[in-house]
Amino acid sequence: MDCIFCKIVKGDIPSYKVFENEDLIAILDISQATKGHTLIIPKIHKKNLYELDSKTAGRVFEVVPKIANAIKKAFNPIGLNVLINNERPLQSVDHFHIHLLPRYENDDIGFSFENHQKFMNNDLYKEIQNNITKNL
Repeated sequence: MDCIFCKIVKGDIPSYKVFENEDLIAILDISQATKGHTLIIPKIHKKNLYELDSKTAGRVFEVVPKIANAIKKAFNPIGLNVLINNERPLQSVDHFHIHLLPRYENDDIGFSFENHQKFMNNDLYKEIQNNITKNL
């Protein structure tokens, strides 16, 4: 397999590891979009959130608060984004991972969510709700 994260997990590629247990590693994102930008990567290769089994998801999310709190203590950011890019357009490595992105004043990181509530009505909400729940 030619997955860069699998190679990092195996130790074939160096990384700046901040945490490791039997299920996952946490490393500094090489881009350091902000100081302390950390990736949490399961050791088992799963392409994305759709492929992730509940056991692995539980193991990963059980350490998210621990690492987030370590980042908070280390750098005192004003906030922190927990980000999962799933498939295109933003997932750049096809190995599930979570970004912990500390936020600082004037950090030039932007996310934009358009409010479409004005285009919605009760029937549309119920249609969306039903489409999701029937697929659970």
